[in-house]
Amino acid sequence: MALSRKNWNYIIIGASVFMISVLSFIDDKTANVPDDVVALFDPQLPLVQLHLDDIWLSKKEDKWWCHEQVLNCQQWAQAWQNISVSPLTVQPEHGTYEQTLTIAISNIHTAQQWRYFPEDGLLQSSSKNWYQIPPSLRADLQPVLAIPSQSK
Repeated sequence: MALSRKNWNYIIIGASVFMISVLSFIDDKTANVPDDVVALFDPQLPLVQLHLDDIWLSKKEDKWWCHEQVLNCQQWAQAWQNISVSPLTVQPEHGTYEQTLTIAISNIHTAQQWRYFPEDGLLQSSSKNWYQIPPSLRADLQPVLAIPSQSK
């Protein structure tokens, strides 16, 4: 038995409502920041320089400057400057891919070296404390890099 045009319209409307519901549910679960998050950088002691492996960003005269390969310098700097984390009480399970994160904070003379696990959204401080980055804040923490030309 073939479906009438009216029945097809009902099916399309039902599928659309279902898809909107699913996407709204996913957005609600990923966009919310947990209640226990705290800002990593204090407004009185802001981030002034960051090295993620060999890629860097630095603030000079109220402007962010980045490694020449970074295409989204301002967005990347804002993401790190405004990062919030949840402290963890136990060492979490994490993948093997890690990056070395060196941060310099205003009015603190010694840079801090952290471990960053981008796939899991985890940070380990130089004092071995663990922090989790909420999923909604992770996307902009990786810089967009230009691929160097392969001239021969």
